[in-house]
Amino acid sequence: MDWKIKDLQEWDDNICKLAKELSLDWYPINYEICDYYEMIGHMSYHGMPSHYQHWSYGKSFERTHQMYNLGAEGLPYELIINSNPSIAYLMRQNPLYLQILIMAHCVGHSDFFKNNRMFSDTRPESVTSRFRNARKRIQKYSEDPSIGLKKVERFLDAIHAIKFQINRNNRKRLTRDEVKSRVISKYNQNKKNKKNNKNNKNILKPDLKRRLLQPDDDFLSFLIEYGNHFEDWEIDILSIIRDESEYFIPQIKTKILNEGWASFWHYKLLHNLDLPQKFHLPFLKSHNQVIRPHIGSVNPYHLGFHIFNKIEKERGIEECFFIREVHEDVSAVRMYLEYEDFKNLNLFSYSRKKDGRTIDEISDGIGWEKVRDDLIKNIGDNSIPRVIVSNISTNGDLILEHIHDGRDLDLDYADNVVNSIRVLWNKDVKFFTIIEDEPWEI
Repeated sequence: MDWKIKDLQEWDDNICKLAKELSLDWYPINYEICDYYEMIGHMSYHGMPSHYQHWSYGKSFERTHQMYNLGAEGLPYELIINSNPSIAYLMRQNPLYLQILIMAHCVGHSDFFKNNRMFSDTRPESVTSRFRNARKRIQKYSEDPSIGLKKVERFLDAIHAIKFQINRNNRKRLTRDEVKSRVISKYNQNKKNKKNNKNNKNILKPDLKRRLLQPDDDFLSFLIEYGNHFEDWEIDILSIIRDESEYFIPQIKTKILNEGWASFWHYKLLHNLDLPQKFHLPFLKSHNQVIRPHIGSVNPYHLGFHIFNKIEKERGIEECFFIREVHEDVSAVRMYLEYEDFKNLNLFSYSRKKDGRTIDEISDGIGWEKVRDDLIKNIGDNSIPRVIVSNISTNGDLILEHIHDGRDLDLDYADNVVNSIRVLWNKDVKFFTIIEDEPWEI
């Protein structure tokens, strides 16, 4: 180890001084030093030291640990939590030049967390205490003889299958009473308009006895409100998972921009710091490893770094700060990437066939827009299927509908998800989608 704590503190002070001069605005960052074994643990629990326990996180830990020991998988240079103050982890085994790069990278991430609009409702000041309290409550239910670990884990398994089926469009969800009020108001307004305009068109009186007055795109909130068969501990766990999903969705929606912004600034900061000559080549090597393109997939560091470098060159640094503040991955790709970008990035679309993968489109003058549209379908939260609660039948069956965007669901996976939903709902579950252009019930 070629560094001491005071070395990290000195370089952190230099980074922060320069970052402020360059107009970055971030949360204070608390760095924790850990070994590789602890880093794998932090990764498995999403960086949260107080995350609730579940077998899936242990499985993730064992897999990563085994792959790392076999040399088949590396560990991330950095891991930082969206909290105020931010919590970041530094691996003890990292050399000093890499610790400096990581600290500069973390300043970029924290600035993005603090200023991007997608994170405005994540409540970073209370996230660690919320996760800690949630862990304690779930542990309490597991140890309660009347509930027990088996019931808790079965319930968690079922919720994890649909954990991101929440309102992902930043709209306020309306309760049943609020929906009812709007339906009545709209009906009364239509009657008034008919009377004033002497319109003979029949206006149907809404059936206010229906349990679901309009489709609901926030499945977890729907279960909390309409699941009158749940016990108190089940409602609490549903609320815990929904709160956690709301916290993580902005990170899913901004992966490219977030990593691109952090990479953009670690590169700029380290080029403006008075680094010892011996650090320059190792720094460039590490930077290039981070932002290199990946074969067969999109590296968010690579694409995000390209976006911010392009915008700084063409429109100035102020536009970069604007993107950092208002955009998510989908909107940024749609607005800022053009034919030349797709051509230079060598992006293409492919699909899986029975005999392997087939290239469908390349980024030429004809196909680049299709490549862009396919890219948009697979970034942000577009990689997560959208499911709405369509109705509740008269006998209480749950009617679900998959919002089909041209991509068919994996039927085996979908079947497992429906079985998980049946654990949560006390009546039958009907799930409708489209398979090969035909209506299909799972």
